[in-house]
Amino acid sequence: MSKKVMLRRKITLCRFDDMHCHFRDETLLKEVLPFTAKYCGRAIAMPNTRPRAILNAKDVIWYRDKIKMVLDKIPKMSFFKPLMTIEIRDNTTPQMIVDAHRVGAVAGKIYPLGVTTNSDQGLREFFSNGIKETFRTMQDVGMICLIHGELDSPRKLFIEREEAFLPIFLQLVENFPNLKTVLEHVSTEKGINMVAQLGNNIAGSITAHHPILTLNDSRLNPNNICNPSPNRFEDRDAVLKAMTSGSPKFFLGSDSAPHLREQKECANIHCGVFTAPILPSLLCEIFEIAGCLDKLENFTSRFGAEFYRLPPNKGKIDLIKKEWTVPSQYGSVVPFMAGAKLQWQLM
Repeated sequence: MSKKVMLRRKITLCRFDDMHCHFRDETLLKEVLPFTAKYCGRAIAMPNTRPRAILNAKDVIWYRDKIKMVLDKIPKMSFFKPLMTIEIRDNTTPQMIVDAHRVGAVAGKIYPLGVTTNSDQGLREFFSNGIKETFRTMQDVGMICLIHGELDSPRKLFIEREEAFLPIFLQLVENFPNLKTVLEHVSTEKGINMVAQLGNNIAGSITAHHPILTLNDSRLNPNNICNPSPNRFEDRDAVLKAMTSGSPKFFLGSDSAPHLREQKECANIHCGVFTAPILPSLLCEIFEIAGCLDKLENFTSRFGAEFYRLPPNKGKIDLIKKEWTVPSQYGSVVPFMAGAKLQWQLM
């Protein structure tokens, strides 16, 4: 780490674009949304809510209104804008894409069947005639395709599921070269390499936890268990290298995914890591340790916006070099790195 980086005591950044957030619904929505709205100008709202999933134009309007109702009750949060999405299922039609895009959905999210939270009705057929027409329509209207890149298949360990999905991802990209596509929360070296080698229409989002955790950390703490799983040391290192590389093909998608404490610390563990309360602090620390704090703003606030064809956020946030301890709980949710000390603090 250079002397200049070590002596830095304050950093000012453009407000973030978090291109992958789970806000949930009802009580959890009210608890978790303010954390992201405090430092983001925009964030992608994931559509796998329950009991009502976001599947069409009416659902988009309904969920956006619920988010705005929470924001309206938070002082000085009017600048934050949720970016809406819909789930792409086997029965998603081209007309559903057109209608959802018309009311403001910027992306369609694919959850392969059974790979993560609320994916019980996930996509089964990636190359049926019907779904091909849906993908063509997304391509035509400019709706971005977001993919949870895992495949649950026989005789595959859960840490191999991203690698198992990559052939499908490559075939999809080859079939629809003009469809802007994001391999979300990339967690493996092979996934990173594939995104890096494909064209400019392909990007990868990166969380704040995959560059830190390995499978060892998930085994020891249920609050670190998520999908895709933290993986091998070489995978963690590859994710960190991509995050801090300065490549516009990789940008922030935190996949902050809150669950009630009793849903995490139990026999039937819900998968997801809640990073929203500590995200700016943690990212500052990651980039500072890597010796490239000057590259942080591009990762959090520029590259994602450019991929989504959005103007830069106008607002700024400040962080100072001041040690603090992450609380053991925020509301009903245990945050990532609870009890740990972080060196940067959001002002």
